[in-house]
Amino acid sequence: MTDFTKPEIIGLVSSNSLSLAAALAEEERFGALWRRCVNSSPSPAADSVYAHLCRLLGGSDRYYHNLEHIRESLRYFDEVAPLLRDPDAVEVALWFHDAEYTPGDATNERRSAELFIRLSGGAAPAFRRRVCGLIFATRHASVARTGDRRFIEDIDLIGFGASWEQFMHHGDRLRVEFTRQPDKQYYAGQVAFLELLQRRPVFFTTDFFHSRFEANARKNLNRLLALRTSEGFVSPQPT
Repeated sequence: MTDFTKPEIIGLVSSNSLSLAAALAEEERFGALWRRCVNSSPSPAADSVYAHLCRLLGGSDRYYHNLEHIRESLRYFDEVAPLLRDPDAVEVALWFHDAEYTPGDATNERRSAELFIRLSGGAAPAFRRRVCGLIFATRHASVARTGDRRFIEDIDLIGFGASWEQFMHHGDRLRVEFTRQPDKQYYAGQVAFLELLQRRPVFFTTDFFHSRFEANARKNLNRLLALRTSEGFVSPQPT
């Protein structure tokens, strides 16, 4: 079990407004998951994997793709877990899907999946393949077709279903992660992503999320796209 007297763990708790009791419960939950699914030779022990993920996700450059994003994802995961074919694979994938993250890097999901592969040598090959497939689903390059991939994709997009104020707050935090990009480049990329989502026949593909959040997600998406268009931003033209 992680030593919560270590300075880096105390700093982690402090920087994420998480009580010591909640941090301990989170570490114990991850440990049980890892031991169920992965923790046999040559995989590292659960506490070291958890600490490594916390260091990555709790980095000072993480304003949106951080531990709070994972915790919010897990809150929705807990609601839909009984509906999943392999809930353990989805939970592991949620922990890893943003582990490796560089703003604007198209290889983020691949590198996150590679990190999982490096750490999960003790897991069954079929389980490792499922987790990697679930991580890749969070690229949102196409609409997921299988059940668990549809759920993880919906969970990752759940911020679109928030109130307008919370939705924009998430957007502000994401913008800080891209602070090195000028507005023209950043918002053109944002418009391109919004247009991609707008072309989907449905925003949320599972009945659970569609019935609860589809209308608000569409409203937020269309409102933000109209705002960016009024500001003069357009998606990059293909070369």
